[in-house]
Amino acid sequence: MIRFPYGNSDFHSIRTKNMLYLDRTHLIPALEQAGQQLLFLRPRRFGKSLLLSTLVNYYDIKLAEEFDSLFGDLAIGKNPTEERNQYLILRWDFSKVSAQGSLEDIKSSLFNHLNAHVEGFIQKYQELLRFPVHIRDEDALASFQSLTNAIQGSGQQLYLLIDEYDNFANEVLVSDPHNSRRYQALLEGEGILKSLFKIIKASASEGKLTRVFITGVSPVVMSDMTSGYNVAKNIYLNPRFNALCGLTQAELESSVTQVLEDCQQTEGYATILETLRLFYNGYRFCTDIKQPCVYNPTLVFYFLQHYQEFCSAPEQLLDSNLSMDTNKIRYIADLPGGQSLIAHILDEQQALGVTSLEDRFGVESLRDIPRDQRFMGSLLYYFGVLTITGRSAIGELELNAPNLVIRGLYLEELKRKLLPNTQDSDTMQAAAKAFYQYADLQPLVEFIETRYFAALDNRDYRWSNELTVKTAFLTLLFNDTYYIMDSESALKRRYCDLVMIVRPNMRQYALLDFILEFKYLTLKELQLTAEQVRTHSREVTQQLPAVQAALANATQQLQEYRTILVNKYQEPQRLRCIAVVALGFERLVWEEVRVFDS
Repeated sequence: MIRFPYGNSDFHSIRTKNMLYLDRTHLIPALEQAGQQLLFLRPRRFGKSLLLSTLVNYYDIKLAEEFDSLFGDLAIGKNPTEERNQYLILRWDFSKVSAQGSLEDIKSSLFNHLNAHVEGFIQKYQELLRFPVHIRDEDALASFQSLTNAIQGSGQQLYLLIDEYDNFANEVLVSDPHNSRRYQALLEGEGILKSLFKIIKASASEGKLTRVFITGVSPVVMSDMTSGYNVAKNIYLNPRFNALCGLTQAELESSVTQVLEDCQQTEGYATILETLRLFYNGYRFCTDIKQPCVYNPTLVFYFLQHYQEFCSAPEQLLDSNLSMDTNKIRYIADLPGGQSLIAHILDEQQALGVTSLEDRFGVESLRDIPRDQRFMGSLLYYFGVLTITGRSAIGELELNAPNLVIRGLYLEELKRKLLPNTQDSDTMQAAAKAFYQYADLQPLVEFIETRYFAALDNRDYRWSNELTVKTAFLTLLFNDTYYIMDSESALKRRYCDLVMIVRPNMRQYALLDFILEFKYLTLKELQLTAEQVRTHSREVTQQLPAVQAALANATQQLQEYRTILVNKYQEPQRLRCIAVVALGFERLVWEEVRVFDS
């Protein structure tokens, strides 16, 4: 039985307790060659802390006697570098620094963290230090300088590793997007974070600090420090390190096979792989589109650990450990134009195109998000809620949401922006349930006409076509507990607007499968005013020639898609095919395609 290291990022614990470890140690020589001071960025919960822990155990002079037991059967154990177990290790984790309170409160939390680790360092390496280290409670920067002086004077080498370097600074920024003064005070002039990195830079240049490895989420904070720390080499877009964190397809397949064996299940392999691909795959961390995508390891371990214990998939596919990613999307949504940006991201037919990923920008650029597609796409890419999916005909990088979990976060945020009232949420959920069980579209359509369309801001919503209608249905119907909801799902190289397939573990319940095809008619095409459309009954508007033509076109498409899905799932009695036509944003009419196999 596999022991999944879910929630565990301690290399020593994982290895000594025989837990699953995905070997990336073959890349250690490449990391050494890349430079002395490295910056490596990945989204949250992607294995950065485990990477740092691996480096700590490999380079720590105190762990030399454990090298064979920890690394002997790994790639680096068979061909170690000369630097193995040659360093004194100092590790900081800025995710443990509080971003709450005043600047003095944040400074105090940072100093407490730095000093605590300096004290731990002294206790661990005391016999190797020939000079005392003076800890100053009121000035942890002086404590760090005293430490580096003692290490240099003792003829030792220091490796500094900083995990989540931008965590508390990002929290300060995101928590108050309309007032960046606290954030700027941390990083500009004599700001405490900038001062710390200036000392790190000086210590390295003076030979007191041999290696530095820094992880984080985005380059925004590093850019805002400008000359404070401009010596780090960025390796986060290097294709060699694309899979340095994350799960590969081969690793996933091996784990799924083992889990099914543990459950004594002979079927379900393909279904599990497809579920994991749709919900957790899709991350590419370089501009070389030939590099394969990797899976989010935290989410995969969450799924497989649950499956191993209960021999069934978890009902909730979004692990609460990733719920904080919502804050990043909310930050964007609350900026001017943010709502329309999210709508664009939800359009699979029109990827967000950028000439290249921005890697040098600061907080001042955040004001330009609605006007600068390259900046916006880059920032969302670093947050892990967009990924590189290809290149356009003119060579632009195409950015899309990586998977259905992230797509769900966008949809939830769009729903929050458009429908903030609890009463609206209750009404919407009741309408959605009626649709899931009985294909009753009436309550949902009435809600969309009276509440959803009324909430759209013409200044903030750039699309007036079937995408707007499709987004409305996606937003209100998205439910990953019940459904695999794939907008623009490929069916034999053709695309339908929205497919809702009941998840394998929920097909025992009274839930229906759906295919929906959307058409949009402008009021100009109809030669009607908005008032005329509103005053006509739904039955009357449905008989208009243009509406009938649109319904006929959608019906023909649905019949083709239906044949493909019936052949795949073998449950024609569960599948409902519905054509929806929007008359501007005033009226929706629909028609169910009733064709049953004999």
